[in-house]
Amino acid sequence: MCVIKTDEQLKIMREAGRICALAHEAVEKAAVAGISTIELSHLADKVIRKNGAVPSFKNYNGYPHSICISINDEVIHGMPNKKRKIQDGDVVSVDIGAYYRGYHGDMARTYLVGNASDEARRLFEATKEAFYAGMNAAIEGNRVGDISKAIFEVASLANIGVVRDYVGHGVGENLHEDPEIPNFISKNKGTRLYNGMTLAIEPMFNQGTADICIDEDGWTVRTKDGKISCHYENTIAIIDGKPEILTKL
Repeated sequence: MCVIKTDEQLKIMREAGRICALAHEAVEKAAVAGISTIELSHLADKVIRKNGAVPSFKNYNGYPHSICISINDEVIHGMPNKKRKIQDGDVVSVDIGAYYRGYHGDMARTYLVGNASDEARRLFEATKEAFYAGMNAAIEGNRVGDISKAIFEVASLANIGVVRDYVGHGVGENLHEDPEIPNFISKNKGTRLYNGMTLAIEPMFNQGTADICIDEDGWTVRTKDGKISCHYENTIAIIDGKPEILTKL
């Protein structure tokens, strides 16, 4: 069941989103060659808690860290590690959630560190473009399938792989709520969109195959062919019939 948020609830979610954006701002500045991924996780944790929230991912279904950091061929759910250091040219996807006064914000970005390849930059731009295409389809009266179609069309034109095993979702009191938001076209047109819905739209695109596998740690998802992946996500709300990004400064 999709939960429609009140104006007061949306106000709280805007603040949760702002805190996510603050944490991302700090991580982006710090994500340079030589820093460890656990240092980035600790930095995000500090920013989130300083602003009166707690990390949404910490202990979520047993996940042990405050944020997810996925590098190069890792798609999502990469686990920070003190031995894993960022290198020049890395493609670093960072997923951050903040839980504030009973509501979650959810936001992901891919950061290209130093001399990233042209292929990485093209993949990033396509992933970002797909997010905005999907968001612009999130208008009252449309269906979830319209978001999915807009995202998938960007990927098809760029000839890149669209992860199918993980999808976008509703977000609010729970980190994952209805409806699911696939990044690909399916026969099911999905839930109709209404004012007050809050959605985490998150294209996950691979340079090669859409197929993925999961590491022995039980969390880290990576591309099956070893090629790079990018992730771009914001929490949005449908207000006055149109989408508004909540995860922003």
